Amino acid sequence: MAVVTMKNLLESGVHFGHQVKRWDPRMKKYIFAERNGIHIIDLQKTIQAIKDAYEAVRRTVAAGKTVLFVGTKKQAQQAIQKEAERCGMYYVNNRWLGGMLTNFVTIKKSLLRLKKLEKMEVDGTFENLTKKEVAALGKERAKLQKNLGGIKEMKELPGILFIIDTRMEAIAVAEAQRQGIPIAAVVDTNCNPDGIDYPIPGNDDAIRAITLFTSIIANAVIEADNEVGLKIIETLGDEDEDMESLLTDASSKEDDQEVDIAAAIEKYSSPETMMEAQKDEIPTEEPEQEDHIQVDEDKIYGEDA
Repeated sequence: MAVVTMKNLLESGVHFGHQVKRWDPRMKKYIFAERNGIHIIDLQKTIQAIKDAYEAVRRTVAAGKTVLFVGTKKQAQQAIQKEAERCGMYYVNNRWLGGMLTNFVTIKKSLLRLKKLEKMEVDGTFENLTKKEVAALGKERAKLQKNLGGIKEMKELPGILFIIDTRMEAIAVAEAQRQGIPIAAVVDTNCNPDGIDYPIPGNDDAIRAITLFTSIIANAVIEADNEVGLKIIETLGDEDEDMESLLTDASSKEDDQEVDIAAAIEKYSSPETMMEAQKDEIPTEEPEQEDHIQVDEDKIYGEDA
């Protein structure tokens, strides 16, 4: 079963990099060509990188460890939360607080505070406080929930990190490296792949591309959980079930046929396709007043844009 197909990647705009002038030379080995001043990523290498990251995540979860999904840019927030919750793992999608990994003892105190405030809200404690006190505690709880809600139940350091945009999440990358935690990350043509255990070359700005990458990693977690469940069933003497019914979003063998990479990229890199991909760069919903949309403005996919 294929983890992902070339068609999936092309339709999601995974092959679009940044403008040539904004590239990181260390990404040279992952670049296929240049079209209209935009670097085109070699999707054959992307597919192999996805398979490596998928297997690493699957092994990690099968060993009883957890995955932390990280993506705080506007384009990634929704996908990170949705897919992490779908596979039952932890996530950070609003802001990476310094020390989340290197000073986890202190972070756990904040998590306990969040749980305490949630308990106070439902056990009637707020009814004995003034409106001003309730408002202050409610504001504190909302802030903690916004930044730490995705790791509220995390009791120990994760076994692996999955990161969208290593440039933006540089602190998370540095902390994971310091703690010796493996990293699987999507690296665009303006990123540095060095130091990333499982770099996945691809577009880290388009919503469709981010959603595809995140769903693949979530599928790896689900597959590992299914394997663990099967082993438990086998030890109880039950019959083994068909694995095909347990794998999620797996592609048929027909979709995994060999393709002409040059012709495929040429087809999906026309000016019209580039303009269509550009529409997917900017979130449709309005940002909150206090936030700033993190969009790489140098990604211009049309000559007239």
